[in-house]
Amino acid sequence: MEEKKRAGALRDVDPFTVEIIKDSLIAIGDEMFVALQRTSKSTIIYEVLDYACGLTDNQARLITQGNGVTGFLGTLDFSVKDTINKFAARGLLNPGDVIITNDPYGGGGTHLSDVCLVMPIFYDGEIVAYSANKAHWTEVGGKDPGSWTTDSTEVYQEGLQFPCIKIFEGGKPIQSLVDLIAANVRMPDMTLGDLWAGVAALRVGERRFVELCDKYGKDLVLASIEQLLDNGERLVRLELAKLPKGVYEAEDYIDDDGLGNGPFRVCVKVTITDDEFICDFRGTHPQVPGPVNCSYTGLVAGARCIFKAITNPAIPANEGTFRPLKIITEPRTIFTAERPAAVSTYWETMLYVTDLIWKALAPAIPERLTAGHFLSVCADVLANIHPDTGELALLVEPTAGGWGAGKYKDGENGMVCIGDGETYIIPVEVAETRYGFLVDQYALNTAGGGAGEKRGGTGVIRDYRILADEAYFTATFGRHKFLPWGMDGGKPGTRNEVRVISAHGEPERVFGKCARLRLRRNDVVRLITGCGGGYGNPYRRPVEKVQEDVRNGYITPTQAWEDYGVRLNPETLAVEELAPQRQDNRAKD
Repeated sequence: MEEKKRAGALRDVDPFTVEIIKDSLIAIGDEMFVALQRTSKSTIIYEVLDYACGLTDNQARLITQGNGVTGFLGTLDFSVKDTINKFAARGLLNPGDVIITNDPYGGGGTHLSDVCLVMPIFYDGEIVAYSANKAHWTEVGGKDPGSWTTDSTEVYQEGLQFPCIKIFEGGKPIQSLVDLIAANVRMPDMTLGDLWAGVAALRVGERRFVELCDKYGKDLVLASIEQLLDNGERLVRLELAKLPKGVYEAEDYIDDDGLGNGPFRVCVKVTITDDEFICDFRGTHPQVPGPVNCSYTGLVAGARCIFKAITNPAIPANEGTFRPLKIITEPRTIFTAERPAAVSTYWETMLYVTDLIWKALAPAIPERLTAGHFLSVCADVLANIHPDTGELALLVEPTAGGWGAGKYKDGENGMVCIGDGETYIIPVEVAETRYGFLVDQYALNTAGGGAGEKRGGTGVIRDYRILADEAYFTATFGRHKFLPWGMDGGKPGTRNEVRVISAHGEPERVFGKCARLRLRRNDVVRLITGCGGGYGNPYRRPVEKVQEDVRNGYITPTQAWEDYGVRLNPETLAVEELAPQRQDNRAKD
């Protein structure tokens, strides 16, 4: 009866009004996004934009999502489903209630630092939608400052767990739970500030949705949501029809789990039909002792990321746009870990979900997909006592790197990885002021990887000089052992790595992962991200492009000769010699 009523409401209204309502729903997600950014206390939220906001309908179908982190594309609707199953299905939700959850194994969880808040939106006494957001809180407790680490062995070491519980009832916070959170985190002012920011964003979503129902009527708004979802599906299916039908496979290896185990084989078989985009991950390595495990939610998010990129990233994300995507997997793999597996650095594995599909399809659609990029978030935590304030300063951040070259373009330099999407790096000035160290350099990484007719993009180098008496450093730089892949004869990129340069006579240390590394005054931590893979035979790169690369500092004269077969005068950059292989390629052309 309700569906017939809404269908009738839709027939009686001109399509322009429906389009306005659909665009208004998308705008609500954007306004929620801005509200959370402007009110949060963690730099990883307001500077980096490590969060997402959106709306679902009363069936937990995603209506709209404003994203900083692309890797959250599979999470908000899962959190709402958990809320519905636990509360709404039993009539236990009321106006003003707010649910908090970060369960990694269900309810839209990824790792404990990514906290999701959900609010039911009531109209005329019934739940018509849900407002939701998910943000990376700098501190949720656990054994390590910053809460995530590289050497945890079970989830209980990684921080507070919120198992889909109420934190607000009837618009008022449950003070005992707020007090419990404050007592279990190292920086309660920051953590609670992020909580209040999330609640503020939820209320923006609630207020705007109610206003929309007041203006156009509940039935027309709900009918327009159906149109929005169906339209999203239609647009994606049009794009799906353009993709080459067939079966495509890829495999790769995750470096290690942070505890010395590894490498771990991961694989995918992608089947594209007229109606479906099927990703089969069976055969992937079982879950592991260290914290690189990814749960099913992360698996879905990683697949949604690349599916959206392959179809049309300009189509607003909603449940309809993901209807053709099907995922096949097995339980208790490194992609589908189960409690109490450690998941602290889950992104190192979730990103392989995206990259495997990418790698499988890149040869089939080279006009859409580039060679491999540096892939890892390359995240770090630096904890010290601020030399000016005497208080704990806790940096938690991602790092940018090099993207792969494509059939028609060089790779991008110094961009965040695909899982981080539209996020940013913490500015040098903010980092120095808030965290009490010096940034000695922030430069492009000219290691020279990714040679090709189209050159892979360069990573970055960032040096942190410690000014406190001591500091503790944790980092996870994946793709440290297995390099970004090239395409069509292009060379692989370079690895991600961290170097510690001691001011006290100790040997330089190089690693991909570390936990709570003790540093002293004037020690330097050098963060180095990889260059993307190249595309095509390097000897086919035009000589003038090679000269320009040297002139711009992307490669050295030595690399120009070794990788591209072009010997340049180091002072004038005039061509002195071409390698015989380059002459052979010129003759073939």
